[in-house]
Amino acid sequence: MKTTANPPRETVLNGVNVTRLVQTIGAIKKNTEIAEFKFRARNEWNIGGHNQATIEGFYGACQEMAHKQPFTFDADEPAVLLGEDNGANPVEFVLAGLSGCMTTTLAYHAASRGLKIDEISSEYEGDIDLRGLMDIDPKVRPGYREIRVKFKVKGDVDEATVQELIRKSPVFDTLASPVMIKVEVETERPRVREPRS
Repeated sequence: MKTTANPPRETVLNGVNVTRLVQTIGAIKKNTEIAEFKFRARNEWNIGGHNQATIEGFYGACQEMAHKQPFTFDADEPAVLLGEDNGANPVEFVLAGLSGCMTTTLAYHAASRGLKIDEISSEYEGDIDLRGLMDIDPKVRPGYREIRVKFKVKGDVDEATVQELIRKSPVFDTLASPVMIKVEVETERPRVREPRS
């Protein structure tokens, strides 16, 4: 009777499959094209400050891929900023994106180093001066002047390691370093109806 060897057990740390993570890193080292990803979003305006972004597919690992389901995000402004509060405003989404990316980056990198983490929580606050957005003062930028982040981490990591790992976050890097944004615009004027005779 032939016996088959048990497949090696996979190592999971911080909820991250470290075995597969190491395999992915090895595959990228052999073929750097696997590392090239393109993420996408679409947006449709509703009215006023209300619009909806949809995320469905992306390109990665040398192929087009799709999420299990489309994700939609309603953006709006609070009443004090003349909106209907149908969703977080876009600059709040920036903070949410930063929070998700820094947290995930910390968990993944800690796992790859064999560092166990029991808890991660963080808080984000940013300063914006509406004079920039409203074009009142050309010396005031419309975006965040400063974003402050506070992490609380319980586990086998010290402060210096956390500081190092969270800075590997792609969203942190995008916000902290200039990134080129190319904008194309296509306009269409509404048809003018001829008056009926």
